[in-house]
Amino acid sequence: MPNAETVTRIARYGVSGVLSALTHFTVGMAATVLLGLPPVPASTVGFAASVAVSYLLQRTWVFRSGTAHTVTGPRFLTVTAAALGFNTVILWAGVSLLGGTFAVVQVVAILLIPGLNYVLHSRWTFT
Repeated sequence: MPNAETVTRIARYGVSGVLSALTHFTVGMAATVLLGLPPVPASTVGFAASVAVSYLLQRTWVFRSGTAHTVTGPRFLTVTAAALGFNTVILWAGVSLLGGTFAVVQVVAILLIPGLNYVLHSRWTFT
């Protein structure tokens, strides 16, 4: 059974994830509406903004890491890139090999990846 500190940290991690997702959506929409960017580049801009928000929230609020940015930054980007790759593999295998629908397979990936990210960030990125 996790202790109170772990439960609180997981809750903060969830909130930071929601704020990161909102950043991705909001900045992506703004890039489309205000700047006239096509959807894929706009989403890429939103994703980049969400990575920055996620890193800052996780480093300062979720894990409260005092480790230097020169250590945690590259580790965070490594985990983020691995998560993107894992998402790609799950989608490819689920849709192309198993014949699942995009929506169902993406939900599976969304349920798996944050837990894995939490473990990696708590035990490696922000230690």
